[in-house]
This record gives sequence, C-alpha cells and structure tokens, in this order.
Amino acid sequence: MSTTVDFIFDFASPNAYLVHRVLPGIAERTGAKFNYIPCLLGGIFKATGNKAPMVAYAPIPNKLAYEQLEFGRFIAKHELSDFTFNPHFPVNTVLLQRGALVAERDGRLMDYVEAGLHHMWEAPKKMDDPEAYAAAMDESGFDGAALVEGAQQAEIKQKLIDNTSAAVDRGAFGIPTFYVGDEMFFGKERLGQLEEAIVARVRTHGQ
Repeated sequence: MSTTVDFIFDFASPNAYLVHRVLPGIAERTGAKFNYIPCLLGGIFKATGNKAPMVAYAPIPNKLAYEQLEFGRFIAKHELSDFTFNPHFPVNTVLLQRGALVAERDGRLMDYVEAGLHHMWEAPKKMDDPEAYAAAMDESGFDGAALVEGAQQAEIKQKLIDNTSAAVDRGAFGIPTFYVGDEMFFGKERLGQLEEAIVARVRTHGQ
C-alpha cells in the first residue's frame, strides 16, 4: 500500500529544487506518491509575515552563515552537483507557477516541474522574463508561447490564488512544505521525520 504526500511547491525556492531531487529515494523506500501543489511563495510570505532566510537572518550573521553551511552539507550529502545558484535570484515566479497549472491541466505537470527546475537551478535563466521563459520551455519540449498565453487565463490566475490561500489556511508559511494526512513537515531538514511519518501512516492506515 502507498500514501499520497502533498508537496507545497514553488520554483522560487532553491530548497524545493534540492528536496525534489531527494524525493525519488523516499518514494522508492516507502512507496509514497508526491502530489505537487503549485503555490506562490511570495503570496505565502505576504499572508503569514514570513521572509526568505537571507532577509530574515541578515541581522544575525552567525545564523545566516550556518544556514549557508547547512545548505552546502545537504548538497554534498546527496551529491547534487548539478545545482547552480540562479544569478537573477530572487526571481518572480508568477509566470512559472501559472505555467505549472497550465501544464497540470494538460497532464504534463511533472515534465514541467523538471523543466522549470532545470532552468531555474541547473542552467539558470531569468525565468520571470516572458521571452527567456518561452525560449527555455521550447528547449524543454513545451510550447513556450502557449504557456505564456495560458498563464494569462482567468481560471489559471484564480487557481494559483486558490492554491496559495489553501496552503496558508492549512498552516503553511514557507516552502518546501509537506503534508502526510493532516501532519505538516517544513524544510529539507525534516525529510527524515517525513519519511518516518509516511512509514507509520502506511503501517497504521494502509494508505
């Protein structure tokens, strides 16, 4: 038996990229399926009063230095050598996130996730520029112009708003956030706890 884990997701988060590369191992060990829910990290921050670590920890140099140390340790542990910090960071991901919902509607969300993460964190580009975005998605086998057009549709815009509001209502304050049933797990540092919760849920509920 397997369980489905909701993943509150935004391309804006480098940690979302890192955990995405680690989740297949958890899925293989536990049989879990991960349900990616595109939300807008900026919207979550605004609704909860949260800030990105580089902003929140800026007045605390030791804490910011440790955050960067831990980030490097995670990359080394999981051998994520393809990661490249995006020189355009922070990137406004409204277009990327709306495009994800267009791809989800078309049954290609996970292909899109791979493409978007590649162009954000492996071969980084200014993905909030519509021309750069469209060219990158063309390169990855999508119709970039159609994605840009689809991202302007009212129902897609509303879906991103709804997803983001629902995540906040559920307790999310940042990304990556996961839910096993009603239990929330935030951050790549909690992946061990997440895996334990998946195993326990399968053992107890069979799903």
